[in-house]
Amino acid sequence: MSIDLTSENNPNTVRKSGWLELVRKEDWLAVWIGLFLVLAGILFWTAGSSIKVLTAQITKWTDFPTLGSILSAHLGSIILLFLTFLILFSITASFLHIKIGKFAAGFTLLFIISVAVNLFSSWGWAQQYNLEAPLVALAIGLIVGNLIPLSGWFSSALRTELYVKVGIVLLGATLPFTLIIQAGPIAFLQATLIAVITFLVIYFAGTRWFGLDKYFAATLGVGGSVCGVSAAIAVGGAIKAKKEHVSISISIVVIWAVATIFLLSLLIKWLGIPAGPAGAWIGTSEFADAAGVTAASAFGDHALNSFTLMKVIGRDIFIGVWAFILAFISITFWEKKQTGTKADASEIWHRFPKFIIGFFAASILLTVVIAATSVSGRAVISTDVIAPIKEFRTWAFTFTFLSIGLTTRFKELTSFGWRPFAAFSTGAVVNIILGYVLSVLILHNFWASL
Repeated sequence: MSIDLTSENNPNTVRKSGWLELVRKEDWLAVWIGLFLVLAGILFWTAGSSIKVLTAQITKWTDFPTLGSILSAHLGSIILLFLTFLILFSITASFLHIKIGKFAAGFTLLFIISVAVNLFSSWGWAQQYNLEAPLVALAIGLIVGNLIPLSGWFSSALRTELYVKVGIVLLGATLPFTLIIQAGPIAFLQATLIAVITFLVIYFAGTRWFGLDKYFAATLGVGGSVCGVSAAIAVGGAIKAKKEHVSISISIVVIWAVATIFLLSLLIKWLGIPAGPAGAWIGTSEFADAAGVTAASAFGDHALNSFTLMKVIGRDIFIGVWAFILAFISITFWEKKQTGTKADASEIWHRFPKFIIGFFAASILLTVVIAATSVSGRAVISTDVIAPIKEFRTWAFTFTFLSIGLTTRFKELTSFGWRPFAAFSTGAVVNIILGYVLSVLILHNFWASL
């Protein structure tokens, strides 16, 4: 995996402050893209139209003449979809100081591959064997990324974190806020148990069994207990962990995140677990948002909703909390004198994943619009606003899955030795078992009926 520790992903980068954060941080830019698309959907609807003209809803096909007809009928929509994403992401790239020309060229290729993936997944034969777009995109990305060297201009468009954050904001528009309130306490309680137990297992195994230093073990522990990549970066900066330890933690998270996509998907199908508990188990035991979305998407919207409530709302909010707690412990107990990051309450806000705010905003916005509409009008909103937003979300996640595969290098991931991997794996096994017990056995009825 090519680890990006530049700009906001670098623990040693000086933090941008004030209003500049709103246009210089990837989290906020993802929020603006997601909310722009949601607002566009509402505005089109109030004008008597629909943004579905901008989406490419590729239908099932069984033979090549049918495929040709589908492409002919959707060509204009595919082009509009491409232009919409290209403009929005290119503007974002300029704010992130990425060369727009290279990004645009790379994104064009990424979009073409995404179209091919969605066409393949819409094939009757592929649907017969449950070859969903997320898994197909990931598999293609892993094969291509590990066999063919990628040019720099293409790599500049593989913005995994940006795409998944936009997708999660859009997901909020398809998840009523009343449902979030209903599931919130359960998701938070389950997430708390998972976060605390997994962290302690990895930290104890790392420091006591495998001889890792406290900073390294803490970074690994948070990577496994909360939101892998983002948590490792955030906490690594908060406690002043070594740069290479943050990179190693990210690499291990990626290995387990990719492996867990296939492991949990196979176990869920083999055990016949319903979509709700399946999504909750994935949300409890996946180690990265993008990878979790990949796995949950294969089981439908119900699984994706419970995954989001468990992972994004339940676990991701702990990033800021862990950063604050561990920064305080590092300064107070681990360091001889107070230097670097200070343990104050503002640390929670600075490390808090801002795209979650966009998720809630999108959910509240659509909930208010639906509540102010007649019963007959709500059906129109479902088809003309929510359905197209789901299409935008699906495409954003497809970009995510391809980017994960294309940036994962198995050769590089074997270079960090066995002890950090063993420590993380100890906690990962405990996490997966505990996730099954909580999601499928203890809270099965809750997640199934949500």
